Amino acid sequence: MEVRRGITAFGLALALLWPVPQAQATLGERADSIAKDSKALSTATCKTVQRDRYAMQEMTSETTAVREFLTPEGVVFAVAWNGLVHPDLSQLLGSYDQEYRTALSKQQRKRGHRQTQVRANRVVVETWGHMRNLQGRAYLPGLVPQGVNLDEIH
Repeated sequence: MEVRRGITAFGLALALLWPVPQAQATLGERADSIAKDSKALSTATCKTVQRDRYAMQEMTSETTAVREFLTPEGVVFAVAWNGLVHPDLSQLLGSYDQEYRTALSKQQRKRGHRQTQVRANRVVVETWGHMRNLQGRAYLPGLVPQGVNLDEIH
């Protein structure tokens, strides 16, 4: 029993000391970051839908579907998700993650509300839903193509 505890403690210490790979940015990045996100989020790219003013690529896992929206120039201007759990937002927000977290920490939490909207200088993150149906989206207002209605980003 003592040996088992020692091995478990050693394994835990090793896991804590092991270097964690940095998240690959998506929001605001070129389309090739989608493959990195798919690998980091353990998803499979299912489909690409081409619209007049943007393209949408969807990735799904056992628990979550993530959609990344691309400008005609191939830059990710928005991401949306739904599923049993929220995806790793630091992965999806990339270089905008710290800006989002800073704005979130300054926002007053409203008890009982299942919907949040966090507006930072360059990024907007919205989450809503309930257990087993969590949803959200994040977008860069400065990159949303002209003529695209935000209601299309879901």
